[in-house]
Amino acid sequence: MKKLICAEDIIQAHEMGSKQIGVDSNTIVTPSAKDLAATYQIELQPQDYSEVAACLPDQLSKEGFIAMLRALLADSQEPTLPYVCKKHSNGLKSIQGKSVKMAVFETGNPNANVHFQELIGQEESQISAGFLEIDHSSFDWELTYEEIDYVIEGTLQVTIDGITYTAEAGDVLFVPKNSRVTWGSPNKAKIFYATYPANWADLL
Repeated sequence: MKKLICAEDIIQAHEMGSKQIGVDSNTIVTPSAKDLAATYQIELQPQDYSEVAACLPDQLSKEGFIAMLRALLADSQEPTLPYVCKKHSNGLKSIQGKSVKMAVFETGNPNANVHFQELIGQEESQISAGFLEIDHSSFDWELTYEEIDYVIEGTLQVTIDGITYTAEAGDVLFVPKNSRVTWGSPNKAKIFYATYPANWADLL
């Protein structure tokens, strides 16, 4: 039976982060799928499955074969993202905010309880964006980039040159490049940030 690879298969492979799809003599690839594969730089790799079959043991049980396939698939899995998202071929990205898993943010202050998750990075855009949570703590930071912060919940305090600026839920802050500030929250603040240029994560 012939196997058909269409444009939707290529889009799905791109969303999963795959860079290669195996095809053999029984595979039909539609012209639109070929075009999308070239756009997404997904290689359509010719494979001769008869060579694989020749390498299999003569006495291979159904259970053994399934176990082998599972092991192979586990090895080829791409790292999963810490959130659920959908992507369009032009680069548009839709992220489910409630699915985002936060990670520890290394502030240099062992007493600070701060977490973050980058959602848009420099491999996708000239700006980066993500979530930041500061829980009853503060830390010093020097910005080598411009940053805009939108307070989703809680209270964000930014201190610069001895002056503290307070932002509540719904407020927006702009912090210029080369600012030395102290970020803090007297409660638990959740912030959506955007930075330019998108290389700040390289400092971590």
